[in-house]
Amino acid sequence: MKKDEIHLNDLSRILFGQAPPEFLLEVALRTLITYFFLLIMVNLLGKRMSGQLTVMEMAVMLTLGAIVSVPMQTPDRGILQGLLLLLCAVGFQRGVSYLGYRSHWIENVTQGKPSLLVSNGVLKVDQLREERISRQQLFAEMRSEGIFNLGAVDRVYLEACGLLSIYKLNSPRAGLPLYSPDDEAGDDGETVATQNAQGIQVCISCGAVKAAVQQDACTNCHQKEFTNAVL
Repeated sequence: MKKDEIHLNDLSRILFGQAPPEFLLEVALRTLITYFFLLIMVNLLGKRMSGQLTVMEMAVMLTLGAIVSVPMQTPDRGILQGLLLLLCAVGFQRGVSYLGYRSHWIENVTQGKPSLLVSNGVLKVDQLREERISRQQLFAEMRSEGIFNLGAVDRVYLEACGLLSIYKLNSPRAGLPLYSPDDEAGDDGETVATQNAQGIQVCISCGAVKAAVQQDACTNCHQKEFTNAVL
């Protein structure tokens, strides 16, 4: 629009734009047709689309959102173009999923793969850095599962869909305490869920148990701060 065509008192333009008021009824009809067609397409994409999404599935959902807006609201565009684009997006997603089923390499590229964050009660510090997950984020997830000692954990995986899979040990061992830094211990040095493991120290950075002959740095992450382990 030209600058001199814009007026604050032009309610017709503000409410209806440059299309006639009757176009609102057409928008409702376009939306109804596109909405039901979109429901069919999402159903064809499978049950995963209604759960936690992988990177490729999220990209498809964003694409669908961008596709449906134009045919619903733009008066000079027909809805058949949008419906054709929806079919192309669904066909692309299903085609890539089929190729991922046939090829493990393609599956890893398009769907992603899990990352190991904790192994045998010790943090994979480099993997945490690569996935941009802080220790407190990880510890919060463990505390929500009733885990207050890193030594009670066998494995933690960051799945491709962003969920954390936590596997506990049958017999917990001494490890790094996971309670909040602001949660002070009682007078006896114990918390509600843990108790000190006498004579055992663990690395504050990764949770590795300090070797008896070790004096300076952690053998796993090379940090030099240690704390008392808990059971």
